[in-house]
Amino acid sequence: MGREREVQKSQVSYTVEQLLALNPYNPDILPDLENYVHEQVSSQTYNLDANLCLLRLYQFEPERMSVQIVARILVKALMAMPAPDFNLCLFLISERMQMEEQFKTLIVLSHYLETARFRQFWDEAAKNRSIVEVVPGFEQAVQNYAIHVLQLTYQKVPRAVLAEAINIEGLSLDKFLEHQVANSGWVIEKGHGRGQLIVLPRNEFNQPDLRKNSADSIQLEQITQIFPILG
Repeated sequence: MGREREVQKSQVSYTVEQLLALNPYNPDILPDLENYVHEQVSSQTYNLDANLCLLRLYQFEPERMSVQIVARILVKALMAMPAPDFNLCLFLISERMQMEEQFKTLIVLSHYLETARFRQFWDEAAKNRSIVEVVPGFEQAVQNYAIHVLQLTYQKVPRAVLAEAINIEGLSLDKFLEHQVANSGWVIEKGHGRGQLIVLPRNEFNQPDLRKNSADSIQLEQITQIFPILG
């Protein structure tokens, strides 16, 4: 009996994707999907499709819903930003449940990230460590997202702005910058001390190409052809 259960458990963890493909609306797979959420947390992996399927099943089986698991799904979705996963998951959660304190907190955190209000985000996260720190890798995932936003926005970023965005200061920030210079193409301008500027790698967003693509430009002869039509 014990051996049979062990084999079955191994088989379930191996066939989660198959369960989703074969019968995603079968409430019998609900425990398997819940276990899979715990597995995602412990192994620092992520499967949005499985989590959305579980939230849909909770809609049909509200009495079986686990608040703890829903919260962890939302935290994992926050970690996937800039993907819109958090809002996709939120659509499947009732308004009544969204009014519970921990979900209100996660919604606020999501808003701060979406609007790049990183200082407010880190302050709010610090007051709610019990919600976010149960998911390993949360802080690093948000730091990666903040760096993504900065690199899309700035050609050069002041050290103080970077420190606020990723919530790192002092020697820890020095080590972080050394790593980015060595591995990510960042450059630190000399002679600025603690007010130094960090030059970020060029991309199409922070370093727009002023040369117009001929395919996208409107030729004079095209404009003259429009005049008779307007007349």
